Amino acid sequence: MKELRYLNKYFMKYKYHFLAGICITIVAQIFFSYTPKLISASFKIIENYPENGMSASAVREQLVTNILLVIGTALIAGFLTFLMRQTLIVMSRYVEFDLKNEVFQHYEVLDQGFYKRNRTGDLMSRISEDVAKVRMYVGPAVMYTINTLIRFGVVIIYMYHVSPKLTLYTLLPLPILSYIIFKLSVEINKRSTRFQENLSNLSSFNQEVFSGIRVIKAYALEGKTEKEMAELAEDSKTKSLRLAGVNSLFGPLMITLIGISNLVVIFFGGMMYIQGDPNIKEIGVIAEFILYVNMLTWPVASIGWVSSLVQEAEASQKRINEFLQSEPEIRNTQPEPTPIQGKIVFDHVSFTYPDTQIQALKDISFTLEQGKTLAILGKTGSGKSTLLALLTRLYDTTAGTIRIDDRLIQELNLYSLRDSIGIVPQDAFLFSDTIANNIRFGKEDATMTEIEQAAQHAEVHDNIVQFNQGYDTVLGERGITLSGGQKQRVSIARALIKNPKLLLLDDCLSAVDTETEERILNHLEAYTKSKTTVIVSHRVSSAKNADYILILEEGRIVEQGTHNQLLTLNGPYKALYDKQLSEKEVE
Repeated sequence: MKELRYLNKYFMKYKYHFLAGICITIVAQIFFSYTPKLISASFKIIENYPENGMSASAVREQLVTNILLVIGTALIAGFLTFLMRQTLIVMSRYVEFDLKNEVFQHYEVLDQGFYKRNRTGDLMSRISEDVAKVRMYVGPAVMYTINTLIRFGVVIIYMYHVSPKLTLYTLLPLPILSYIIFKLSVEINKRSTRFQENLSNLSSFNQEVFSGIRVIKAYALEGKTEKEMAELAEDSKTKSLRLAGVNSLFGPLMITLIGISNLVVIFFGGMMYIQGDPNIKEIGVIAEFILYVNMLTWPVASIGWVSSLVQEAEASQKRINEFLQSEPEIRNTQPEPTPIQGKIVFDHVSFTYPDTQIQALKDISFTLEQGKTLAILGKTGSGKSTLLALLTRLYDTTAGTIRIDDRLIQELNLYSLRDSIGIVPQDAFLFSDTIANNIRFGKEDATMTEIEQAAQHAEVHDNIVQFNQGYDTVLGERGITLSGGQKQRVSIARALIKNPKLLLLDDCLSAVDTETEERILNHLEAYTKSKTTVIVSHRVSSAKNADYILILEEGRIVEQGTHNQLLTLNGPYKALYDKQLSEKEVE
C-alpha cells in the first residue's frame, strides 16, 4: 500500500466529500440494519398468535404496519446509498482529473532525454489506463470498503445486542476468510503488474504501427506486423486470463463462507432455542440472524473485488510514481522572466549524448552579435542540429559555456529563453488541426491577416488557397495531408508569425526546390534584419548571404568566415560551392 500513499494528498484535498460520504454511509447502514428487527417482530406476532389475545384483523394490521416500515426503511436507506455514491464516486472523478493533469504537467517539464528513453505508447498507457485503475481505487474500492466496514460494525452491534453467543458462532468463518483474502491479494498484485506492463507494450506497438503505417504498406510488411501484433495480443490474453482466474476465485469462496455462516446460525440457533436460551426465545430471532448474515453477503463477497481493485491500483500507481519521481535534467533556475536580446556566445563547447555516449560537438567557439545571421554547413551527423538543441536548452553542454546576452544560458529563465526563439525543425511537426491554427500556434492571438502574411513570406499561401477549405483545411496526423515541402513552409510561417528574437532554421528548406528556396530566402533576408538568425543547411545557397558561416565536420569547426573569405580558402566550403554550382548548371 506504500505506493498508494501518494494519493493521500488528494484525500486531504477532498476531505469534505470523503467525510460526508462516511457520515451518509453510517446513517444508511443503520436504516438497512433495522429491517431484520422489523421482520423478527413480525415473526413474533405470528408465532404468538392467538396466545397474545390479538384478533386476526389486529395481527393483519400490525403486519401491514411492519411491512410499510420495512418499505420506508428500505427507501430511505436506498436514497442515502444514492447520495453516498454521488459523494464518493464524484470525488474519485475529481481525483482522476487532478492526477491526469499532474502527470501531464510533469510530462511537459521532463527533458528530451526522458522522451528518448521512453516510448510514446507507454507514456499514454500510464496517463490513461493506469490513472483509470487508480480511480477505481479512490472511488469504488474506497466506497465499498467504507460501506463494508460500517455495515459490519452496525450489523455486529445489532447481533451482539440480541445474542452475544450466537454472534460468536456466526463469525467463526471470518479468520478463514481473512487468510484466503491475504493469499489471493498477493497473487493478484503480481499478476496485475505483469498485465499492466504487457498492456503498455501493446499500446506502444500499436502507436508505432499507426504512426508508421505508410512505411509498413510501402514495404508490404502487413503480414509481419500482424504476426507481431498477434503474439503481443496472445501474451496479453494469457496474462489477462491468469489475472481473471485468480479474481474469479473470490466470488465462489465468499458465497461458500456465507452459506457456512447460515448453516451455523440455523444449527446453533436451533439448538439454543431448543435448550431454552433466554436470548433465543422466538424463531424470529434465528430468522433475524439469517437476514443479518445475508446482509453481509455482498459486502463480504465484494472484499475480493475490492482487494483486486486495490492491488491493480497499487501496481498502476507504482508505474505512475516511476515517472512522477523522474527529475528533469534541464531545470529552470531563474524564476523571474528574463528579457532576451539575441547575442550568442559559444565558448569551447563540447557535448556528448548521455544515452549513446557519442560526442556530437567538440570545442566549439564563436560569437554571433545581436541581429546578425549565422549559417552552419556540414555533412549529416556533423553536429549542426545538436548545436541548435543546445541553444534551446533541450540539452545542457558537457563542457564549455553558452552565453546569451553575456549571461550563462543556465541563468536565464528557461521559458523566457524558449519563448524568444522561433525554431523550424528539419522534420516539421504539424498538429491534427486546421492550417490556420497550425500557423497560429506561433502566436495565439494572430489575426487571419497576420496568418496569411506569414504564409506569403513562407511561399505557401498560393498552395493553401488552392485547397477546398483553404486555411480551414484540417490536416491529418503529423500534417500527413501536405507534401514535405508544404509542411516545411507551414512550419516556417509558424515561426515567422511569432516574431522571435532568435530565429533557428534547421535545414528547413531541404524539401523545396531551388527557385522556391530563393524566394523564401529573399523574404527571410528582409525579415531577419533585426533578428539573430541561425541557419542550418546542406546548401551553400542558404548560407551565402549570412554574416558569418561555420563549416562543421565530425563535431568540429573546420572553417569559419564570410562567404567571400571562405571561397578564397579553397577548403571544404569552396568544394561544396563548386559542386552545387555545377549541379545547378546541369539542371
